[in-house]
Amino acid sequence: MPVNLLNVTLIVREYDEARDFYTNKLGFQVIEDTDLGSGKRWLRVAPNPNAGPCLLLARAADEAQTALIGHQCGGRVWLFFETDNIDRDYAAWTQSGVRFHEPVRSEVYGTVAVFEDLYGNRFDLIESRR
Repeated sequence: MPVNLLNVTLIVREYDEARDFYTNKLGFQVIEDTDLGSGKRWLRVAPNPNAGPCLLLARAADEAQTALIGHQCGGRVWLFFETDNIDRDYAAWTQSGVRFHEPVRSEVYGTVAVFEDLYGNRFDLIESRR
């Protein structure tokens, strides 16, 4: 049986503020938002509900997890989002208030720009060369 990556956990401060950023600023869709009781939720968002893994937005449950908010990958780019039109998405996301660390640049593998989420986690937006 083939194995696929289903979810990637992103530690967040609060569910609703994270949901707002990913849906209203980046245009992701809520795949699931289920109340698990005791203030816990199963909140999954994705840029494309029909392809690839989802981000599982998980509220920090203790001090150790809280310390990781915004440092999911130790200051490095953590995840890579692929687009078919980087200029379109760069412009739209910039207009919606997403902070980019640089203008769009060309690399051997494609065109890329580094952006961050509301907590400071870094991501690449990439238009691949194919």
